[in-house]
Amino acid sequence: MTVRVDVEPALLAWACERSGLDADKLASKFPKLPKWEARELAPTLKQLENFARATRTPVGYFFLSTPPKEEIPIPDFRTIGDGSVARPSPDLLDTIYQCQQRQDWYRDYARSIGLGQVSQVGSLTTAVPAAEAGDEITAALSFDVEMRGSSWADAFAYLRDQAEKIGVLVMVSGVVGSNTHRKLNPEEFRGFALVDSVAPLVFVNGADTRAAQIFTLAHELAHVWLGESALSDADLGAHTTNAVERWCNRVAAEVLVPLEVLRSGFDVHADLTDELDRQARRFKTSTLVVLRRVHEAGHLDWNEFRDAYRLELDRIMGLIGGGGGGGNFYNTQPFRVSKLFARSVIASTLEGQTLYAEAFKMLGFKKKATFNELCERLGVV
Repeated sequence: MTVRVDVEPALLAWACERSGLDADKLASKFPKLPKWEARELAPTLKQLENFARATRTPVGYFFLSTPPKEEIPIPDFRTIGDGSVARPSPDLLDTIYQCQQRQDWYRDYARSIGLGQVSQVGSLTTAVPAAEAGDEITAALSFDVEMRGSSWADAFAYLRDQAEKIGVLVMVSGVVGSNTHRKLNPEEFRGFALVDSVAPLVFVNGADTRAAQIFTLAHELAHVWLGESALSDADLGAHTTNAVERWCNRVAAEVLVPLEVLRSGFDVHADLTDELDRQARRFKTSTLVVLRRVHEAGHLDWNEFRDAYRLELDRIMGLIGGGGGGGNFYNTQPFRVSKLFARSVIASTLEGQTLYAEAFKMLGFKKKATFNELCERLGVV
């Protein structure tokens, strides 16, 4: 017997719009969609499930009488120009929900093995000067310039690993979960922080440029020290009016490029592009971060900075492109879910506290052989 579901047409239209997918492609994949919307024919349950999967919509929503109002579950500090950002995409919402589920699991695990609170969470306020806050974060993470390695990649990896050492889960991914067909859009968001006293978590959009990722990481860590969850732009080129975002931007810049250190070694007579490259090599960070600090040091006014920023952004995009989401699975997956989280799930599973099926779901794969290989790669045996 064929089971058909009477769906409100408004819900079908809402799901199509919400998905952000091409209307013609959806119509091609679901040729009976116009009849569903006109209520000339009801979709079968199987058709509705396929439509829900294609539009990245929870199937239960189609049994409602009106479209639900979806809200981001954490404070949203993003802006486009002077306005707020419109409806969140399914990719963004699913990423936040997935991170919240991982955070919930890790919080319980941390408590079960006797881990206490992460002392840095909420230890600062926006009343603390950015230079002082930057010094405190740098000291806690041992992120002095001489410790950063020889490249941006080294510095990013070191900052990420140091944050995890003090108990912050750091997840860096350019896709939703492990689905490489659902690439995250850095124009929608660059990162977010889910602040918790036991299981603080930061997420960095790995589809963004590598030049942007290290600043996003430092920005979200500032939110952790501030003790406030947030979905952020972390945009160096923006002039945000939000006091919290301004503070986090200044602190992140101070962590990456201490202003007084920059002032002591900046050559005001050199070609700006050459000097940006030299200082970026010195601090192992992006030329865009250096450029922002040059402005804050008083060498460029706001209009000069904005013009220079646009030119520099175009230049580095041409040189390095995006951060990407590909690569070897065993190299990328531990960082997508956080190495600290992955090791914890593996340890709990080997101890019999977590079911293998649950571990596979949380870590983003389906096979025992993958689990065993990941154990070996992470040194958990």
